[in-house]
Amino acid sequence: MSPDTPDAGRTFAAQTFRAKVDPRFLTAASFSPFRPSSRGPNRDLKKVTHDLHQLDGSQRAGLRDTLIAAIQKYANGPRPVLIELCLALSGLALQMKEWDNPLLDLINALGQNPTTVPTLLLFLTVLPGEVAGNTWVPISTEEFRAQEAQLLTANGPEVLKLLTMYSQAEGMTPAVQAQVLNCLRSWLQTGEVTSHMVAATPLFQVTFSGLAHDELFEPAIDVLCGLIHETQEFDDDMDVIQALIPQLVALRPVLSTALQAHDADKVRGYCRLFTEAGKTYRLLILQHPETFFPLVEAIGDCAAYHDLDIVPVTFPFRFRLAQSIGKKPDVPKPVLDAYRTLMGAIIKHLHFPANPENMSPHQRDKFKGFRHIVGDTLKDCCYVLGTDGCLLTTYEMITQALAKGSLGQLVSWQDIEAPLFSVHLMGAEVNPDDDKIVSQIMDLIPQLPAHPRIRYAAIMVISSYAEWTYRHPTYIPFQLTYLLAGFDDSDQEVAAASGQAMKYMCKDCQQHLVPYIPQLHTFVQSMGSKLLQADRLKVYEAIAYVIAPMPMEDAGQTLRLFSLDLISHIHGIVSKPAAEKEELTNVADALELLETMLVVIQSFGEELPAACKNTAMEVYADLDALIAKYGNAYFISEKVCRVIKQGMQFFGKAAAVLAPSLLRRVGGAYQSTGFSSFLWLQGKVVEYYGTSSDPALQLALKETLEQSSAQTYAVLKVQAPSDIPDGQSIPMYRVPGLFADSNSLAVIEDYLHLLIQMLTFCPDYVLLSPSFPSSFPSVLTALTRVHPDIISSALDLLRMILGHESMTPSAAQPAKYVQYATAIRQTVSVNGFQFVGLLLSGMVTTFPEDSVRLVASLFRLLAGGWRAELATWLPPAVQQLPAASLPMEARAKFLTDMANALSDGNLDHVRSSILSLNRASQRAKERSRDFVA
Repeated sequence: MSPDTPDAGRTFAAQTFRAKVDPRFLTAASFSPFRPSSRGPNRDLKKVTHDLHQLDGSQRAGLRDTLIAAIQKYANGPRPVLIELCLALSGLALQMKEWDNPLLDLINALGQNPTTVPTLLLFLTVLPGEVAGNTWVPISTEEFRAQEAQLLTANGPEVLKLLTMYSQAEGMTPAVQAQVLNCLRSWLQTGEVTSHMVAATPLFQVTFSGLAHDELFEPAIDVLCGLIHETQEFDDDMDVIQALIPQLVALRPVLSTALQAHDADKVRGYCRLFTEAGKTYRLLILQHPETFFPLVEAIGDCAAYHDLDIVPVTFPFRFRLAQSIGKKPDVPKPVLDAYRTLMGAIIKHLHFPANPENMSPHQRDKFKGFRHIVGDTLKDCCYVLGTDGCLLTTYEMITQALAKGSLGQLVSWQDIEAPLFSVHLMGAEVNPDDDKIVSQIMDLIPQLPAHPRIRYAAIMVISSYAEWTYRHPTYIPFQLTYLLAGFDDSDQEVAAASGQAMKYMCKDCQQHLVPYIPQLHTFVQSMGSKLLQADRLKVYEAIAYVIAPMPMEDAGQTLRLFSLDLISHIHGIVSKPAAEKEELTNVADALELLETMLVVIQSFGEELPAACKNTAMEVYADLDALIAKYGNAYFISEKVCRVIKQGMQFFGKAAAVLAPSLLRRVGGAYQSTGFSSFLWLQGKVVEYYGTSSDPALQLALKETLEQSSAQTYAVLKVQAPSDIPDGQSIPMYRVPGLFADSNSLAVIEDYLHLLIQMLTFCPDYVLLSPSFPSSFPSVLTALTRVHPDIISSALDLLRMILGHESMTPSAAQPAKYVQYATAIRQTVSVNGFQFVGLLLSGMVTTFPEDSVRLVASLFRLLAGGWRAELATWLPPAVQQLPAASLPMEARAKFLTDMANALSDGNLDHVRSSILSLNRASQRAKERSRDFVA
């Protein structure tokens, strides 16, 4: 509420919405000022929803009377207050069963005085949507349906009579007439008045008449669209449809006038109207074109309009009509002609303006966006007319433009580019076995002018027709040459399109491109350094698609050919005494290219080709030197670790011999830099080689984990549990300044993944490690982050620890399981209070919703292994939860339920108590959000 609002308004706001005391006895001093918000209902309004049960019958009647008195008093505004009063009255009417006829009371209170009629209309407009769409009112489904029927269905005819009276009353302003139409739309949308009911009243003609007045135009369009939408049952609604169609057809001259006057607002409105009619009556268009085809013509006029914000409004109709046509054996010729006309209009819209360089960035982005979304409608044209026919049309457009140019006539490049680009957009509809029209289009490409936009469109055609090219490999030489030449174009978009097209061609035409490997290798050697990195990545990815299906020996030699070029460049840099930043950037680019190829190829299997037998040692020597020398450069560390990870996947067991050296190298790099990428790579080494029995590798795994745990503990600065006094507030565990940057977040996430891998493959090194007591608080610290992935990983790891097989003893278990269980019990006992507090506070505040089941499982495990301790940890932990997160009744109920479950040893009740607590916290969050809004 504005600071200038009089005290009376603040008094009213407090008196109106407070629900715990009889409103007749409230005073302004008792409550905070009322502040309506444009974002949603006021928090006090929500008390009508959430707290109404706290009032007895007489108090509810007093609240109702107060609200009605307030809406009368503030009938002239402010509007936010009126809207919230309407919402409050709607919510009260829905819940207050003893209120016999709310609408009649409001009509009597507001409908007799012309100055309060707008307020009545506002209430009647709000009511249907607020009642029909209300999912948060705390009443049963049966009660809701009964109240909805009483409030809306039973009053539909009376509301129509009232609206009819106001629409015909003398002296009604356009603003009130617009409110009448808005109210009618609201009741139509919720289905509480039917199309038949409206058509039987003067409101039907009033709505059409409103189209002639600027103030009523949009509300009238909304009503008519809603009316049409409600006439989808043709057998039942045919009388209404027969009344609508002549009126709609009669609007075509008005639409033509708006098109000629370039009145975009009117054109948009009529476009919406005719499109809604077309979508709804599409089957009738096909069955009775003589009556309904004028709708198609009107939509066609809108589709030809120059405003590219309006044209897409027509697209859903074209799609639905095309789908309906697909089910019909015969299609009326006018409908087919309409799709041919549509295709011509779309290609016209695809034309760049005469001077595209004068377009603003916004206009350019908007135009490019349109050129891509229009592709679906061109596919609809293909669906109706046949792809060959559509392609032939574009082919003739291009050949005619080329013929004019050859005769010396002036031809704009746009006349060639637009139909050529439409060929690209229709590519998905082409039959790959077509031997006619696509071949003719491909034969045209070498003859096209060398304009950048035309070259871009031609390259996009090659890209879209890669599957066709696979069936017609004789076109590969010219296409490949054309694409490689595109990389040398000064227009970066042309080069980018060439990279994309290369990728698709190599992916779809793998076997046909093997003979062209020498040409591709020559290209990357001569042109590679001149390309942008994004384009080089596409080229190398494309080459990898050609290599992947080759026979193993040939694939190995080819991969080595391209890879050694990159490794040689890296070797040259690491061999120098010092490297410049630009040189290191080039190294990072080479690593990225190598990774791109390995991601596509992945692996040759258990047996490596002869060409790759010694490659792992050769490559690793250079990568090891790179980490040693330049691992302190973050961008180098990221790229080299990703390449090594892909290398482990590619070489498999053949690279296991390098694992001990690799672990020590990346472990030392993590010690010196703290970069998370080195921690991440350790986890990958464990994942690939953790089951190896090699003593050297096992020792390296153990030593690296110890070092990394100590380093992570130091980086995170986790306070030792022994330093935390019993009963200290849970928020104190949230370390100030923790995770101040993205690398710190990555450190804890990658450390969690490392521990998960270690616990899976090498549990000795986790559970029997001297660092286990210090690494456990590091895991708990992860629970304080508002980061779903980190929280989920931490909870998974904690469940693995608490639920380890050693915690359920059996005779068949290995002897060391006793040591595992002892370590787990002692560590959890020391950290239990912190653990429980973080689980509870996280669940009721920041944990993602899908983590609740994990939390419940953890409490079940705690109750099974630490029952007595858990009973002592819970009360202070619950007491320290944020005040707004849970009401006191929910806290008390939870503690009682948990005490009973622990006393009985009923673990299922422990789980259900946690889930119940979570539901209570969710309700508290919902109320809090409502109040804030």
